[in-house]
Amino acid sequence: MNIKEKLIENFGFKEVEETFDGNTIYRNGETLILTTNGEMIYYDNLDESIERQVNAKPEIIAFASRHSSKQKLPALTVHVTGNWGKAVYGGKDESLAVAEPRAMKLALMKMNELNDLGWTVCYEATHHGPSELNVPSFFIEIGSSREEWTVDRAGEIIAETIIHVLENYEKADFPVALGIGGGHYAPKQTKRAIETDIAFTHIAPKYVHPLNRELIVRAIERTSGRVDAIYVDWKGSKGETRQLARGLADELGMEFIRD
Repeated sequence: MNIKEKLIENFGFKEVEETFDGNTIYRNGETLILTTNGEMIYYDNLDESIERQVNAKPEIIAFASRHSSKQKLPALTVHVTGNWGKAVYGGKDESLAVAEPRAMKLALMKMNELNDLGWTVCYEATHHGPSELNVPSFFIEIGSSREEWTVDRAGEIIAETIIHVLENYEKADFPVALGIGGGHYAPKQTKRAIETDIAFTHIAPKYVHPLNRELIVRAIERTSGRVDAIYVDWKGSKGETRQLARGLADELGMEFIRD
Protein backbone atom coordinates (compact mmCIF):
# COMPACT_ATOMS: atom_id res chain seq x y z
CA MET A 1 0.00 0.00 0.00
CA ASN A 2 2.95 2.31 0.71
CA ILE A 3 4.36 1.71 -2.78
CA LYS A 4 0.92 2.06 -4.37
CA GLU A 5 0.39 5.44 -2.68
CA LYS A 6 3.74 6.74 -3.93
CA LEU A 7 3.02 5.60 -7.50
CA ILE A 8 -0.33 7.43 -7.48
CA GLU A 9 1.03 10.57 -5.78
CA ASN A 10 4.22 10.95 -7.81
CA PHE A 11 3.68 9.45 -11.25
CA GLY A 12 0.39 10.73 -12.63
CA PHE A 13 -1.85 7.71 -12.18
CA LYS A 14 -5.57 8.46 -12.38
CA GLU A 15 -8.60 6.47 -11.24
CA VAL A 16 -10.59 4.82 -14.04
CA GLU A 17 -14.09 3.36 -14.19
CA GLU A 18 -13.09 -0.30 -14.46
CA THR A 19 -12.30 -2.41 -11.43
CA PHE A 20 -10.13 -5.47 -10.78
CA ASP A 21 -11.34 -8.00 -8.21
CA GLY A 22 -13.77 -5.27 -7.19
CA ASN A 23 -10.97 -2.77 -6.50
CA THR A 24 -10.27 0.59 -8.12
CA ILE A 25 -7.85 0.59 -11.05
CA TYR A 26 -5.39 3.45 -11.62
CA ARG A 27 -3.94 4.11 -15.06
CA ASN A 28 -1.11 6.08 -16.59
CA GLY A 29 -0.87 5.40 -20.32
CA GLU A 30 -0.47 1.66 -20.79
CA THR A 31 0.46 1.02 -17.15
CA LEU A 32 -2.21 -0.10 -14.70
CA ILE A 33 -2.13 -0.34 -10.91
CA LEU A 34 -4.25 -3.29 -9.83
CA THR A 35 -5.05 -4.34 -6.26
CA THR A 36 -5.76 -7.94 -5.30
CA ASN A 37 -7.89 -9.02 -2.35
CA GLY A 38 -5.71 -11.90 -1.19
CA GLU A 39 -1.99 -12.56 -0.88
CA MET A 40 -0.32 -12.10 -4.26
CA ILE A 41 1.85 -15.20 -3.80
CA TYR A 42 -1.23 -17.40 -4.21
CA TYR A 43 -2.54 -15.70 -7.36
CA ASP A 44 -1.68 -18.28 -10.02
CA ASN A 45 -2.93 -17.39 -13.53
CA LEU A 46 -3.10 -13.71 -12.63
CA ASP A 47 -2.26 -12.83 -16.23
CA GLU A 48 -5.38 -14.68 -17.40
CA SER A 49 -7.49 -12.98 -14.74
CA ILE A 50 -6.21 -9.56 -15.87
CA GLU A 51 -7.01 -10.38 -19.49
CA ARG A 52 -10.50 -11.51 -18.52
CA GLN A 53 -11.36 -8.58 -16.25
CA VAL A 54 -9.52 -5.70 -17.93
CA ASN A 55 -9.65 -6.96 -21.53
CA ALA A 56 -5.92 -6.40 -21.97
CA LYS A 57 -3.06 -8.90 -22.11
CA PRO A 58 -0.27 -7.80 -19.75
CA GLU A 59 3.26 -7.54 -21.16
CA ILE A 60 4.92 -7.71 -17.74
CA ILE A 61 3.72 -7.78 -14.12
CA ALA A 62 5.56 -6.02 -11.28
CA PHE A 63 4.40 -7.25 -7.88
CA ALA A 64 4.86 -4.39 -5.40
CA SER A 65 5.18 -6.27 -2.14
CA ARG A 66 6.40 -6.43 1.43
CA HIS A 67 9.16 -8.83 2.42
CA SER A 68 9.20 -10.60 5.78
CA SER A 69 12.13 -12.24 7.54
CA LYS A 70 12.92 -13.34 11.06
CA GLN A 71 16.14 -11.33 10.96
CA LYS A 72 14.10 -8.18 10.19
CA LEU A 73 16.84 -7.05 7.80
CA PRO A 74 16.04 -3.59 6.35
CA ALA A 75 16.19 -4.33 2.64
CA LEU A 76 15.03 -3.51 -0.88
CA THR A 77 14.82 -6.71 -2.92
CA VAL A 78 13.88 -8.07 -6.34
CA HIS A 79 13.28 -11.63 -7.54
CA VAL A 80 11.26 -13.87 -9.79
CA THR A 81 8.89 -16.46 -8.35
CA GLY A 82 8.69 -20.23 -8.52
CA ASN A 83 9.34 -23.40 -6.57
CA TRP A 84 12.44 -25.58 -6.92
CA GLY A 85 10.71 -28.26 -4.84
CA LYS A 86 7.46 -28.48 -2.91
CA ALA A 87 5.12 -25.49 -3.16
CA VAL A 88 4.77 -24.31 0.44
CA TYR A 89 3.85 -20.66 -0.21
CA GLY A 90 1.84 -20.58 -3.42
CA GLY A 91 2.38 -21.87 -6.93
CA LYS A 92 2.89 -25.48 -7.95
CA ASP A 93 5.63 -28.01 -7.12
CA GLU A 94 8.78 -27.66 -9.25
CA SER A 95 7.18 -24.90 -11.30
CA LEU A 96 8.78 -21.59 -12.26
CA ALA A 97 7.31 -18.28 -13.39
CA VAL A 98 8.74 -16.52 -16.45
CA ALA A 99 11.77 -14.42 -15.48
CA GLU A 100 12.62 -11.09 -17.12
CA PRO A 101 16.33 -10.67 -16.28
CA ARG A 102 16.62 -7.24 -17.89
CA ALA A 103 13.85 -5.87 -15.69
CA MET A 104 15.30 -7.36 -12.52
CA LYS A 105 18.80 -6.05 -13.21
CA LEU A 106 17.47 -2.56 -13.95
CA ALA A 107 15.48 -2.74 -10.70
CA LEU A 108 18.53 -3.83 -8.71
CA MET A 109 20.70 -1.07 -10.17
CA LYS A 110 18.08 1.66 -9.73
CA MET A 111 17.33 0.68 -6.12
CA ASN A 112 21.06 0.69 -5.43
CA GLU A 113 21.41 4.13 -7.01
CA LEU A 114 18.49 5.62 -5.07
CA ASN A 115 19.22 3.88 -1.77
CA ASP A 116 19.93 6.70 0.68
CA LEU A 117 18.55 4.66 3.59
CA GLY A 118 21.66 2.57 4.16
CA TRP A 119 19.59 -0.59 3.65
CA THR A 120 20.65 -3.79 1.91
CA VAL A 121 19.80 -3.93 -1.80
CA CYS A 122 19.81 -7.41 -3.31
CA TYR A 123 18.38 -10.12 -5.47
CA GLU A 124 16.51 -12.87 -3.69
CA ALA A 125 16.63 -16.44 -4.91
CA THR A 126 13.63 -17.73 -6.86
CA HIS A 127 10.97 -18.69 -4.31
CA HIS A 128 7.23 -18.78 -3.50
CA GLY A 129 4.28 -18.32 -5.85
CA PRO A 130 2.69 -17.52 -8.12
CA SER A 131 4.42 -19.91 -10.50
CA GLU A 132 1.63 -20.32 -13.07
CA LEU A 133 2.12 -17.16 -15.12
CA ASN A 134 2.79 -17.02 -18.84
CA VAL A 135 4.01 -13.44 -19.01
CA PRO A 136 7.23 -12.17 -17.38
CA SER A 137 6.92 -10.96 -13.80
CA PHE A 138 8.99 -9.97 -10.79
CA PHE A 139 8.49 -9.17 -7.13
CA ILE A 140 9.98 -5.91 -5.85
CA GLU A 141 9.83 -5.62 -2.10
CA ILE A 142 10.35 -3.55 1.03
CA GLY A 143 11.77 -5.65 3.85
CA SER A 144 11.62 -6.93 6.35
CA SER A 145 9.19 -5.86 9.12
CA ARG A 146 6.32 -3.46 9.71
CA GLU A 147 8.84 -0.84 10.79
CA GLU A 148 10.32 -0.74 7.27
CA TRP A 149 7.12 -1.36 5.27
CA THR A 150 5.70 2.03 6.27
CA VAL A 151 8.84 4.11 5.62
CA ASP A 152 7.82 6.74 3.06
CA ARG A 153 11.25 6.94 1.48
CA ALA A 154 11.31 3.18 0.88
CA GLY A 155 7.95 3.44 -0.90
CA GLU A 156 9.29 6.31 -3.02
CA ILE A 157 12.40 4.35 -4.02
CA ILE A 158 10.41 1.29 -5.07
CA ALA A 159 7.80 3.37 -6.93
CA GLU A 160 10.47 5.27 -8.89
CA THR A 161 12.27 2.01 -9.62
CA ILE A 162 9.13 0.35 -10.99
CA ILE A 163 8.49 3.23 -13.38
CA HIS A 164 12.15 3.24 -14.47
CA VAL A 165 12.03 -0.50 -15.17
CA LEU A 166 8.77 -0.41 -17.12
CA GLU A 167 10.04 2.44 -19.29
CA ASN A 168 13.43 0.88 -20.06
CA TYR A 169 13.52 -2.91 -19.80
CA GLU A 170 12.45 -3.68 -23.38
CA LYS A 171 15.37 -1.79 -24.89
CA ALA A 172 17.96 -2.96 -22.34
CA ASP A 173 20.50 -5.57 -23.43
CA PHE A 174 22.65 -7.53 -20.99
CA PRO A 175 24.36 -10.93 -21.04
CA VAL A 176 22.09 -13.20 -19.00
CA ALA A 177 23.13 -15.90 -16.54
CA LEU A 178 21.23 -18.56 -14.61
CA GLY A 179 22.39 -18.39 -10.98
CA ILE A 180 23.30 -21.55 -9.06
CA GLY A 181 24.23 -21.58 -5.38
CA GLY A 182 24.73 -19.19 -2.51
CA GLY A 183 22.33 -18.00 0.14
CA HIS A 184 18.77 -16.78 -0.15
CA TYR A 185 19.84 -13.14 -0.59
CA ALA A 186 22.23 -14.08 -3.41
CA PRO A 187 25.19 -11.94 -2.29
CA LYS A 188 27.58 -13.02 -5.05
CA GLN A 189 24.99 -12.73 -7.80
CA THR A 190 23.94 -9.32 -6.49
CA LYS A 191 27.56 -8.09 -6.45
CA ARG A 192 28.16 -9.38 -9.98
CA ALA A 193 25.03 -7.73 -11.33
CA ILE A 194 25.81 -4.36 -9.74
CA GLU A 195 29.52 -4.34 -10.67
CA THR A 196 29.37 -5.91 -14.16
CA ASP A 197 26.97 -6.06 -17.10
CA ILE A 198 25.57 -9.50 -16.19
CA ALA A 199 21.85 -9.85 -15.52
CA PHE A 200 20.50 -12.88 -13.65
CA THR A 201 17.42 -14.91 -14.42
CA HIS A 202 16.30 -17.59 -11.94
CA ILE A 203 18.60 -18.16 -8.95
CA ALA A 204 18.70 -21.59 -7.27
CA PRO A 205 20.27 -21.24 -3.79
CA LYS A 206 22.20 -23.98 -1.99
CA TYR A 207 19.29 -24.86 0.27
CA VAL A 208 17.33 -26.28 -2.70
CA HIS A 209 20.21 -28.45 -3.95
CA PRO A 210 20.58 -31.07 -5.30
CA LEU A 211 18.78 -29.98 -8.45
CA ASN A 212 17.88 -32.28 -11.31
CA ARG A 213 18.77 -31.58 -14.91
CA GLU A 214 15.15 -31.13 -15.96
CA LEU A 215 14.60 -28.30 -13.49
CA ILE A 216 17.75 -26.43 -14.52
CA VAL A 217 16.69 -26.68 -18.17
CA ARG A 218 13.20 -25.50 -17.21
CA ALA A 219 14.69 -22.41 -15.52
CA ILE A 220 16.48 -21.57 -18.77
CA GLU A 221 13.30 -22.12 -20.79
CA ARG A 222 11.24 -20.03 -18.34
CA THR A 223 13.30 -16.94 -19.10
CA SER A 224 12.24 -14.12 -21.39
CA GLY A 225 14.94 -13.86 -24.05
CA ARG A 226 18.20 -15.78 -24.28
CA VAL A 227 20.34 -17.18 -21.47
CA ASP A 228 24.05 -16.92 -22.22
CA ALA A 229 25.70 -18.48 -19.20
CA ILE A 230 25.35 -20.66 -16.12
CA TYR A 231 26.92 -19.00 -13.10
CA VAL A 232 27.87 -21.10 -10.07
CA ASP A 233 28.74 -19.84 -6.60
CA TRP A 234 31.19 -22.73 -6.27
CA LYS A 235 31.61 -22.85 -2.49
CA GLY A 236 27.94 -22.08 -2.09
CA SER A 237 26.80 -25.12 -4.09
CA LYS A 238 26.59 -28.85 -3.47
CA GLY A 239 29.05 -30.87 -5.53
CA GLU A 240 26.45 -32.85 -7.45
CA THR A 241 24.64 -29.70 -8.58
CA ARG A 242 27.73 -27.72 -9.57
CA GLN A 243 29.04 -30.60 -11.70
CA LEU A 244 25.62 -30.98 -13.31
CA ALA A 245 25.63 -27.25 -14.08
CA ARG A 246 29.10 -27.42 -15.62
CA GLY A 247 28.13 -30.37 -17.82
CA LEU A 248 24.89 -28.73 -18.90
CA ALA A 249 26.68 -25.51 -19.88
CA ASP A 250 29.01 -27.54 -22.12
CA GLU A 251 26.11 -29.50 -23.58
CA LEU A 252 24.07 -26.39 -24.39
CA GLY A 253 27.03 -24.33 -25.65
CA MET A 254 26.70 -21.78 -22.85
CA GLU A 255 29.43 -19.98 -20.97
CA PHE A 256 30.23 -21.47 -17.57
CA ILE A 257 31.12 -18.97 -14.87
CA ARG A 258 32.64 -20.26 -11.63
CA ASP A 259 32.84 -17.78 -8.76
